Amino acid sequence: MTAIHCLNGPNLNLLGTREPGIYGAATLADIERDLRSRADRLDIALTFRQTNHEGELVTFVQEAGAAGAGVLINAAAYTHTSVALRDAIAGTGVTAVEIHLSNVHAREAFRHVSLIAPVCAGVIAGFGPYSYLAGLEALAHLLRGRSPSAP
Repeated sequence: MTAIHCLNGPNLNLLGTREPGIYGAATLADIERDLRSRADRLDIALTFRQTNHEGELVTFVQEAGAAGAGVLINAAAYTHTSVALRDAIAGTGVTAVEIHLSNVHAREAFRHVSLIAPVCAGVIAGFGPYSYLAGLEALAHLLRGRSPSAP
């Protein structure tokens, strides 16, 4: 069974009430429910976590790496600021896919730069909760030795 850790950064616990015009009405629990359903169909053992603390997110990445799991990560604001998170992804050698609910490139200029993208296999952004599902599918293909576009 393929193992994937879905890791969520700061303020994602506020989904559903936080700026719904940008992030939508779905809660993190809604996203987790849908992701678990898809993971079950794909025979993926899914670990789903959220933290508002940078060091804890780094620890989550390290734990995933030690377990040999892939990482689906919405690092939220830490995407643009955390060298420590970038180093954790690179240092553990995990296969990671960066995801975002909103299209970060259509937002404020400071959101256009991702410190973690260069050490991730790919980035999916702008599709709301579907970004998680697309990321899960792509990561599963990568971990199983196929490109995301392969049937």
